[in-house]
Amino acid sequence: MTAPVDLNAAPPGLARRFAAFLYEGVLLFGVLFFTGFLYSVLTRQQNAMVGRTGMALCLFIVLGLYFVGFWTRSGQTLAMKTWHLRVIEATGRPLGWRRALLRYAFSWLWFLPALVSVWALGLHGGVAIVGSLIAGVLAYLLIARLHPQRQFLHDAICGSRVITQLPVRP
Repeated sequence: MTAPVDLNAAPPGLARRFAAFLYEGVLLFGVLFFTGFLYSVLTRQQNAMVGRTGMALCLFIVLGLYFVGFWTRSGQTLAMKTWHLRVIEATGRPLGWRRALLRYAFSWLWFLPALVSVWALGLHGGVAIVGSLIAGVLAYLLIARLHPQRQFLHDAICGSRVITQLPVRP
C-alpha cells in the first residue's frame, strides 16, 4: 500500500537522490559482477578483449531488467526504498513499462557525455577516464538545479519524476 501522491510537494533534495545513486552503484556491483562471471563461464571467455561487446550488451540488458522491473512493480529500486524515494509519472500514476524503458534509456545521460568525451579525446589512463566520469556525473547533477522542480534531465524528457515516499504507518 502506498500513500497518496502530492504533486505539489517539494521534490526530494539532490543530495539525497545522489546518495541513492551512489548506493545503487554499490548494490549493482554485485549484480554486474555475478552477471559478468556467468557470461564468462557460459561463453568460455578466456580473454577479456574477446567477446567484450557481447558482455557489454548482456550487462546493459541485465541493468535494464533490474531498473524497469523495480520501477514498474513498486516505483522503487532497493536503493530508492532505503532513501525513501519513488519514481512516478508526472501525472502521479505509477510508471508503466514503456515509460520505465524510456527512462532507463535516457538515464544513460548520466554517463554518456563523459564516455563520448573519453572516446573522442582518446583517453586511455584510468585516472583520466574516472576523472571524466566523475566530472560528467557531477555536471549532470548540477544541471538538475536548473529545472523548476529539481528533476533530472532524463525525468524531464520522459515525463517521470522522483518523489519522497515515506513508509506508510499502520
